[in-house]
Amino acid sequence: MRSFGTRGRVYPDRHYIVKRTEEIRDFINRIKEGRYIVLFAPRQTGKTTFFRFTTEELTNQDESFFPIQLNFEPYNNLPSSDFYNAFYRDTCKEIEKVIQSRAEGSCEETVQFLEDQSIVDHISMSEFFGALTDFLSIQRGIRPKIVIIIDEFDGIPQTVLSDFLHTLRRVYLSDEPRCIHSVGIVGVKSITQLNYDRSISPFNIQDEFNLPNFTLEQVQELLSQYTDEVGQPFDQEVIISLHKQTAGQPFLVNRAAQIMTNELNIPKTDTIEMSHFAEAHTQLLEERNTNIEHLLTNIRRDRRFGRFLMKIASYERGVPYNLDDDIINELTMYGVIKRGPDRMCQIVNPIYQHRILQAFKPAINGLENDYFAEDTEVDFIDYVTPSGGIELESLLNNFKDFISRVGFRILQVPETPQEYVGQNLLYAYLDHFIRTINASMFLEVQTGRGRIDLMILYNSRKYIVETKIWEGERYHQAGKKQLVAYLKSEKVDKGYYVVFNHRTNPESRVETEMLEGVTIRSYLIPVVQRKPSSISAFDQ
Repeated sequence: MRSFGTRGRVYPDRHYIVKRTEEIRDFINRIKEGRYIVLFAPRQTGKTTFFRFTTEELTNQDESFFPIQLNFEPYNNLPSSDFYNAFYRDTCKEIEKVIQSRAEGSCEETVQFLEDQSIVDHISMSEFFGALTDFLSIQRGIRPKIVIIIDEFDGIPQTVLSDFLHTLRRVYLSDEPRCIHSVGIVGVKSITQLNYDRSISPFNIQDEFNLPNFTLEQVQELLSQYTDEVGQPFDQEVIISLHKQTAGQPFLVNRAAQIMTNELNIPKTDTIEMSHFAEAHTQLLEERNTNIEHLLTNIRRDRRFGRFLMKIASYERGVPYNLDDDIINELTMYGVIKRGPDRMCQIVNPIYQHRILQAFKPAINGLENDYFAEDTEVDFIDYVTPSGGIELESLLNNFKDFISRVGFRILQVPETPQEYVGQNLLYAYLDHFIRTINASMFLEVQTGRGRIDLMILYNSRKYIVETKIWEGERYHQAGKKQLVAYLKSEKVDKGYYVVFNHRTNPESRVETEMLEGVTIRSYLIPVVQRKPSSISAFDQ
């Protein structure tokens, strides 16, 4: 039986796969046109698997194409001479493998030809591929169209990068037919991020290819393969939620499916429902798999990243997406943010946003003992009703009172910029609550920025809280309308709107109103700007 793959390349006979038919067709057409193509995307997005499927389909369609697939990951620290030796050795292995798989010509003659050749620098590299083209033309009776696919191109040593790219450029601009018909360069960093000699552009002939995340239809296709093979269906809401929470990120989709089908011990006769997805989702928010390790490592590379990501998440005005900005460029390369449809920065999916909030949330904020007033015996468990519901209004009323009780001490929360401390504390407060009652909490990022919709799922009931920072009355009223639309889409008749006001003299406001048939409970919560001068260190 096949499984959902999360460890490197996937194989059709071992794993459920998304065929990416349209993307493969597009890429093959570019190869046939002789383009030199680059694909730079974060790790674990399916690049390597995609290129292998593409070359297999290409040679099935037209055997005149001769694919050579290489991987530069081991080359990173090699001096120039060792790089070209390794490049030549690996190229020869691929050539022999292709010829053997096709049973074409004499293997002995191929071995002898390769022994008589060498690649010692960028000049001899182009000479070698010219000689290879002539040799294969004699062997096969037709001129081959050599296609070189280079995975993990980021591993190329800096000492050879410029000359290597210039050589490919010269081949591309040479008279046709070229000795290298097409090239595919695959990596994480783009050409401009590899620190070549910036006085000239060594590869301005590149054709950039975008490999998108899975669409909802592709997630459906992936899961249906499991259902067809095993007989266990997924509730449609699970499929929609899985795509929404992951935004189709290939690793996260497969990992969530892996948890639901293999680790939760759900009887194969049962439908996989939202309660099961909630368990898998909670595990994704807590485990340290390789994808999340990459995310957390990358967002901690620069102290500026935390404040920047919180700004994207908290302010509806947003941050313009500009790749000339070093922070935006790096976070894009790491797969943390992307260009939204409105040309603003957007965190790529709700699961990443949740993990980012967790990463920058202090493990202890120092105010946990003040969640409840000293003169009460109330605890989080008391906000669960006898019928198994949540008294969310009372829970948020208490949070408002908590902010008032702690006053200026919120400014002492460690490693938290003041402008984001209110949202940070609300997130920590609700996170503490859902852990206490064993509920699930989803981030529903509607626009990718400016508003964080928290959906709590408990005993099959949904509770929705939207939180944001005050940006003026116009944005405040617009936020209510956005929340109404979201509540209707989730078929929930009441929502909670918590806005933190950082102005010098902010007003505190709580109101309940009916909008378009749903109830909105709004909280405008002042956030202290500075410690009162009348309070000395001895009073603390």
